[in-house]
Amino acid sequence: MPHLFSPIRLRDLEIRNRVWVSPMCMYSSDDGMPTDWHMTHLGARAVGGAGMVMVEATGVAPEGRISPWDSGIWADRHVDGFAPIAAFMKKHGATPAIQLAHAGRKASTDAPWRGGKPLRVGQHPLAWEPVGPSPIPFDDDHATPREMTARDVDQLVADFVAATRRSLAAGFECVEVHAAHGYLLHEFLSPLSNRRTDDYGGSLENRMRAVLRVSDAVRKEWPAKWPVLVRISATDWADGGWDLPQSIELSKRLKAIGIDLIDCSSGALVPRVKIPIGPGYQVPFADAIRREAGIATGAVGMITEPDQANDIIESGQADAILIARAFLRDPYWAANAARALGKEVPWPVQYGRA
Repeated sequence: MPHLFSPIRLRDLEIRNRVWVSPMCMYSSDDGMPTDWHMTHLGARAVGGAGMVMVEATGVAPEGRISPWDSGIWADRHVDGFAPIAAFMKKHGATPAIQLAHAGRKASTDAPWRGGKPLRVGQHPLAWEPVGPSPIPFDDDHATPREMTARDVDQLVADFVAATRRSLAAGFECVEVHAAHGYLLHEFLSPLSNRRTDDYGGSLENRMRAVLRVSDAVRKEWPAKWPVLVRISATDWADGGWDLPQSIELSKRLKAIGIDLIDCSSGALVPRVKIPIGPGYQVPFADAIRREAGIATGAVGMITEPDQANDIIESGQADAILIARAFLRDPYWAANAARALGKEVPWPVQYGRA
């Protein structure tokens, strides 16, 4: 049995293998509602053998979306939209999961195939004012975010809790808190985007406060039998920013409040940084956090080959592999990888004759 295709148990949830579909924005929702595209996109990866399929970054509030076409779960109507998708994924053996997110200062942008530029209030009918921990824009093109008050942070926690409740009602069995890629919770963590002088800024303890409050509230709202994950950017790749030692400390604190796995990505807080991109370039973060914080981790980033993914699991560098672009190229990446590694996995009976 290749380790990549051994089941993994998080709390009472057994996931059939360690090949998971990473959340990937589709920019194809209608006022936050999933569409036929989402059923086809997510359902195909479940049919294709993935152990877990995670819905893209899903806004806990309308202004928390990256673009006006992002997935959302701020209203009860979204439950009805996601329920058949989650049910289909589960029916075909994949654990249905959803990533809960707030885009912060990087919100209100166009779709990437239209350039992905920021949409400004007064210049585009669907634009809105972004918010952030401090009034520091992402770059010269982005609007300066409105600095959040302590009451705004309280509302953020409440929005994540409500989104968690709706995710459960929709039939998801795992939720992930998005605290990476330069979005709002990551912005609170990094000194490069957080210049606050209150309880949410300054010291590491204060900068971690928003992430820990949100994660703790989500964990308490979610059933104790099922896991909660947190995605972090393990480093900003920039001097004076968030880094691996701080990520290890945060991961220890997240473990203490009951978080089950850290999804280890990096970067995207500030533009124009030099990143040593190459196959598996972010795996050392998952390895270090797993060893130093004593918590399960997921590895991401240019993991494209079956042997490569299996070696990461067999060597103990991570507990799961989250794959993005390779799954865009091949919805059946998991089933094909299993065959390449000498493991036959069940294909849908409708495809058996092939």
